[in-house]
Amino acid sequence: MKRKPAPAFVAVRNVIQSTHRRASRTTSRRQIESAERGGGIVDELARYLARTQPGLRGFTRPNLFRMRQFYEAYRDNAIVTALLSQLPWTRHLLILSYGNRPEEREFYVRLAIREKWSSRELERQFRAGLFERTVLHPPQVSAVIRTSHSTAVEVCKDAYVLDFLDLPDSHSEADLHRGLLHSLPRFITELGRDLVALDLLFFHRGLKCLVAIELKAARFEPEHLGKRNFYLEALDRDVRKPHENPAIGLLLCATKDSEVVEYAFSRSLSPAMIAEYATQLPDKRLLQAKLHEFYQLLAPVDAAESDSRVAVSKRRKKGEQA
Repeated sequence: MKRKPAPAFVAVRNVIQSTHRRASRTTSRRQIESAERGGGIVDELARYLARTQPGLRGFTRPNLFRMRQFYEAYRDNAIVTALLSQLPWTRHLLILSYGNRPEEREFYVRLAIREKWSSRELERQFRAGLFERTVLHPPQVSAVIRTSHSTAVEVCKDAYVLDFLDLPDSHSEADLHRGLLHSLPRFITELGRDLVALDLLFFHRGLKCLVAIELKAARFEPEHLGKRNFYLEALDRDVRKPHENPAIGLLLCATKDSEVVEYAFSRSLSPAMIAEYATQLPDKRLLQAKLHEFYQLLAPVDAAESDSRVAVSKRRKKGEQA
């Protein structure tokens, strides 16, 4: 169990980060517009700090450039700025290095604070493309869960990356079960820190309910929901405490067809979520390419281009009618 940082440690960390922000504002005000000019100014500032503050460490030329980048990245976002002191400088360096968009950086700042990720886990989530996967593939949950646990969508994923299990492509549910129990701390980190494990029955402290996880080393089939409903009903009748919310189920499958899941949920009263698991890290470049396409679809189309598309569509329709 990790120790909670002592108040003195937190206070010192906040002072250090406040110093970083002041230094970043100073370098930004100098309006470093080019590598040549900026390099000279930053070199001069680094030498000045080393000469006047000999006991002050961490203000080297590369670090000063990072501090300026830190300031420029967050100076126009008051909401995120209020959260920055809750993360160590090393986490911020990772987010600045990997985060390409303001919303991506905010996404990882909030999650790193909520999940209390180590630097290693934060880097793993970047490499696994968590932001891209969350934007492109929102979690699929039943209507019952959306009503009874409105925040479940925020804490669940459409796919869970279990690369730390080192499973072969061909594996059984027993192999998957053994691997998860053997690597339970890392599995809980992937699921979210609010889950407390009882074998593969968990309690989510945020949702205040039991979460029953069922493993399927195969493709999702609609009949899987029937067995899940029976188990959840038994949990609610025999295990759930009066102050707890109704239990929910997470069906973790090797693969799933989103349309099949949607049909299965359409008339189901099951408080269930269906997600995939992956035994290897996803292709980060492919996810970034898909995310770029997604943003292009959301971008507003200018009037000229819109009129052109309408004209082409009309010509095609006339040709089809002829």
